Amino acid sequence: MIGVADVLLANLDSAYDRKGWHGTTLRGSLRGLWLEEVLWRPKPKRHNVWELAMHCAYWKYAVRRRLTGEKRGTFVRKGSNWFAAGDEDEKSWQDVLRVLEDEHQRLRAAIESLSKRALDDRKRMHLIYGAAAHDLYHAGQIQLLKRLQE
Repeated sequence: MIGVADVLLANLDSAYDRKGWHGTTLRGSLRGLWLEEVLWRPKPKRHNVWELAMHCAYWKYAVRRRLTGEKRGTFVRKGSNWFAAGDEDEKSWQDVLRVLEDEHQRLRAAIESLSKRALDDRKRMHLIYGAAAHDLYHAGQIQLLKRLQE
């Protein structure tokens, strides 16, 4: 029998890295990009792909923290929500991809560890569902940024 956790995890994974009916996943939108591409901005003060990817990693962390009650302040970078890309290099880009993957796996593990009672809570269910929607929203932005560079 398929449980609530199974459905929520399938939704989360189809937005992040599994094949979904909707097209490109978040991880798929980031695959194969060069440093020059991830740091490109369509206009000054607009987010670039590097910043969008770190933002997505942060919100996976924030959702996990809200689900588990984990103390705030444990994200790998100082700050919250948006992290400005500065003089980044290829290593920092690979670090962003690693952080995003790590936070996705940690969020999955947190969801798997929730009791059935916890998953029956509508607030938690909407939070998890929203994390998947967030990934897809930013995957679309990244796809648009890639096309604008062509």
